[in-house]
Amino acid sequence: MITRGDILWLGIAAGVSGGLIGGMMLGIGMDLTVNGQPLGLLLVVPGAPASALVGWLMARRLARQLAP
Repeated sequence: MITRGDILWLGIAAGVSGGLIGGMMLGIGMDLTVNGQPLGLLLVVPGAPASALVGWLMARRLARQLAP
C-alpha cells in the first residue's frame, strides 16, 4: 500500500535528483558552448528531458508496488 508519505518523498527525490542531473548537463554544456565547443549543445538540449526521466523512473517503481 502506497501512503501519502511515499508520494511526498517521491516528489522530493525526483525534484532534487532531476534538478542536479539537468543542472549539471546544462552547466557543463553551456560551459563547453561558450568556450567554443559546439558539441556542448548535445548536453544542453536533452538536459530537461533527462531530468524528467529520473522522476518518471522513480514513479514507475513506486507504481509497481500497487496491488493489482
